[in-house]
Amino acid sequence: MRYGISLDIGTSGTRGHAVDLDTGKILSTAVTECHPLPGANIMDHLTFCINVGTDIAHRILIDTVNKVISALGIDKNAVERVSICGNPIQLSLFQGIPVDDLAFAGENAHKARGIKEQKRDAGVFSAVDVGLDVKDGCELLVPPAIRHEIGADALAMMYKSGFLEQKENCLVTDYGTNAEMALKVGDDIYTGSAAAGPAMEGQSIKCGMLAGPGAISDLEYDFQWICKVLDDTITPQDGSKVDFGLETVEPYGPMTGKAVGITGTGVVAAVSAALDCHLYRKGKLGTSDGKLRMQDGIYVDSKDISEAMKAIGAIRAGHFTLLEHAGIKFADMKTMYMAGASGTYVDAIKAREVGLVPPSSETIYQYGNTSLAMSTDILRNPELLDKLQEIANGIRANHVMFASDKIFEQIYMQELAVCDEGMSMEMYNRNNAAAGIQELPKPRGVPKVVRVVQRDIPDLGEKGLTILHDIGTELRGHMDGCIGCKKCEKECPQKALTVAEGNEIVVKTKDCLGTACYRCQFVCPKKVYKYDDLRLVI
Repeated sequence: MRYGISLDIGTSGTRGHAVDLDTGKILSTAVTECHPLPGANIMDHLTFCINVGTDIAHRILIDTVNKVISALGIDKNAVERVSICGNPIQLSLFQGIPVDDLAFAGENAHKARGIKEQKRDAGVFSAVDVGLDVKDGCELLVPPAIRHEIGADALAMMYKSGFLEQKENCLVTDYGTNAEMALKVGDDIYTGSAAAGPAMEGQSIKCGMLAGPGAISDLEYDFQWICKVLDDTITPQDGSKVDFGLETVEPYGPMTGKAVGITGTGVVAAVSAALDCHLYRKGKLGTSDGKLRMQDGIYVDSKDISEAMKAIGAIRAGHFTLLEHAGIKFADMKTMYMAGASGTYVDAIKAREVGLVPPSSETIYQYGNTSLAMSTDILRNPELLDKLQEIANGIRANHVMFASDKIFEQIYMQELAVCDEGMSMEMYNRNNAAAGIQELPKPRGVPKVVRVVQRDIPDLGEKGLTILHDIGTELRGHMDGCIGCKKCEKECPQKALTVAEGNEIVVKTKDCLGTACYRCQFVCPKKVYKYDDLRLVI
């Protein structure tokens, strides 16, 4: 049998399929529970790469991908080709391509630092040469980026969803840690990427987890809230019934007793429920213990709700900004495409109510993991690479850098005020009007929701799904003047850090939030702990 492997290298983890090349049939699926590099988002991974070097970051990522390949349970000596998809930074780390041109934006920054812009066109390479544990001669198929800021994953969400064929104004968003989005107005496409943060993937949440078996993925209202829990095939099933006002939990469906955490879409549902029940005000949950309790001991607290609302706010600010740059009103944007795990499992109507989907959307299409889907299409038909390169060359894209955009800054400040200070939407709109920005309308009516797939990875293969936990490496180091108080260990929100024998600091890279956190460093009473002085164990 001839095998192929399709991969999605994402900010929150790696996903892979083993495929029978003769029949095109998916045989098995393997995913990691997180990314092997420290950090909560793409900028953290980029910073880590700049600090330690592309070569080391590449080796850590390739080690993880090889573990994914092994977990697929096929004969690696029979693998003839591998296809990949992902954003420009992840694919560059995978291929060992320098990322300086992605880290420093603009021609002036490139000239000042002597940075050469890298080519990221479609191509066929040697899988062995990048470090994959497959046979000699195995091909690596890489799709193109549209521009260096707009990667193959953005192309995938446009290509697989039907966004590019849509004649009316429409938006597409791949909901995740790094939310890529595009607005189509006529033949023009406006793109952006909002650093929504890990809450959209269920990370940096007390009981959070990625979308996998045992994750609460939604709350469905039927006089009480019914927890929807992903089963072993990552399909939502009924769990327990919850009354948040009375703070009661009642056994109900087949997934009662089987929840182990809550994923990002479940947190979005919790935000919607808290707002519907008037339990969240000025950054605090109004329950007896400050927690919104669900089944099997799973809960979200005020900080979790705040993290989720900030992620939602970043995405809404991104949508708002693209509309403003395109010069169109919300009323002129009625079609929405949702991609990614969070775009699949989230209740689209709740998503519109809380701000993940523009309030003017009348038709909402929900797709799965378009990045892995396009990677699998390429694997089955390598000639698709030429078509994708042609599409990428023909897209008239206007990329908006949200990090330096004044419109985004204004709107996101308003979103933070709504989240933490309880600002009314009337004041929100008055402040935006003063800045020359259009009003955010209220959702009206019930949108038509087209759920194209029931789970983000529709076909797991006859061998099913394997989830990998043993990935990444360690950072270690001794700090002169350390008194062994272990305050750094206790402060770590992800439990990634331990103080070992001899006061050696040990940090697991896959769990660490990296440059997005530094709480371990800030809490040191002697100010001797320097995170950047830790050294990698390879």
